[in-house]
This record gives sequence, structure tokens and C-alpha cells, in this order.
Amino acid sequence: MQPTRPDRLDDSLIALRRILRATEMYERDLASAAGLTPAQLRVLQIVDGRESVTPKALATQMGVSQATVTTLVDKLVARGLVERQPSRIDRRQTNVVITQAGHARMEVAPDALQQRYVRAFEGLADWEQAQLVSSLERVAGMLDAEQIDASPVLTTGEIRPGRGGLDRPDS
Repeated sequence: MQPTRPDRLDDSLIALRRILRATEMYERDLASAAGLTPAQLRVLQIVDGRESVTPKALATQMGVSQATVTTLVDKLVARGLVERQPSRIDRRQTNVVITQAGHARMEVAPDALQQRYVRAFEGLADWEQAQLVSSLERVAGMLDAEQIDASPVLTTGEIRPGRGGLDRPDS
């Protein structure tokens, strides 16, 4: 094993810390500007992009359980940002639809951190994308984080009912 240059080690730790801090600052900005958690914003974005969506489709797209989506949708319904409506096609199915208040909330929400990342990532050459994914997966492995369940929502909290940063009772 080769010795690590101290400045490279510090540079790598600084970069990791900057990523964590950017995520924390985004959460605070989002809560302040729109009164939403990143997961709630993601639900609104998905619903806003469609006429309606089922909770199962939301869970699949977000990479979370249906129970988590139910909790997120319950909070958004309580705030009048989305509504549950019976499906016109299948009476057993319920669809989630954004309200006018939800549209208004979307207009004041800051640009989602993952949207900024997606735009920058898509601007990279294919080989750069592959290299970046490989490097990030390597970092996750170095932190023994490969088995941690994660969805494509950049946040420091968990996206599970009753746990950590995204599902606080006041959010």
C-alpha cells in the first residue's frame, strides 16, 4: 500500500464535507422558502409532472416503500397541496393530484439540489459519467455504505415514516 499524501487525504475529506454541507443547507433553504422537506418536494414534482399518479407509482419512482409514500402524501393532503381522487378507470385505485396551492408552492421552492446535479451530470461526457459513478460507488464502499437503502433524493435524513430528517412531525 502506498502512503497517502496528507493534502490529498484532507482534500478528499473537505470535498465530502462540502457535499454534506450543501445537502444540509439545501434542506434548510427548502424548509424556509417552501415549507417542505426534500421528499415532499419530490412528491410534488412527480405529481406536478403528470395529470395524476398512483401511490404505488410514486413509491416505485422514488425508490421508497408505499408506507413512506402514504405518510408523505398524508402530510401534503393535510396542507392542501395534493388531493387523493378515485381513479376513473379502476374504482379500487386512488390517484394523487396536485392542487392549485401545490402549484403555487412549487413556484416558490428553490431549485432542487438533485436537479442541479442532474443538469451538471448530463452535461458530462459518457466516460466522465461512468468515472464519477465509479468513484462515488467506491466512496460508498469505503464508508461501508453499499447496503444502505437510498433513493435518488439528496438529503441528509432518512425517507421513512417517523425517522430522521425528512419525516419530522412538523414537516
